[in-house]
Amino acid sequence: MLEAQLDDMTGEGLGYTMERLLSAGALDVFYTPVYMKKNRPGTLVTVLASIESADRCEEILLVETTTLGVRRSHWSRKILERKFVFADTPYGKIKVKQAFMENRMLHQAPEYEDVARAAREHKVPFQEIFQSAMK
Repeated sequence: MLEAQLDDMTGEGLGYTMERLLSAGALDVFYTPVYMKKNRPGTLVTVLASIESADRCEEILLVETTTLGVRRSHWSRKILERKFVFADTPYGKIKVKQAFMENRMLHQAPEYEDVARAAREHKVPFQEIFQSAMK
């Protein structure tokens, strides 16, 4: 995990930085509003990256943002097994991601892009397609 706190970046600059980080292999990038010294509002940039992409992501943070330093910590995580199935709906096939632990399905959710595409094509609400895929 890489982190940097910023109190002098524009939203446009942060958006560009996120694009660069994700293109460099970051697994996730997110921003958290924080208060910094002298009560200045700021942004905490958090980057989750593999060991292989961490150096590239760290360099992007140092070059593309106004930070003077980046904190780095090593975390581990447990990942659920994932598989994809297709739900037949009145709006076409929708890809559904399922998450398993020891052969027990814990979660499932329709893929955003498939739901959004079908909602646009059929001119129906996103939630209608989402719920149809969940059935």
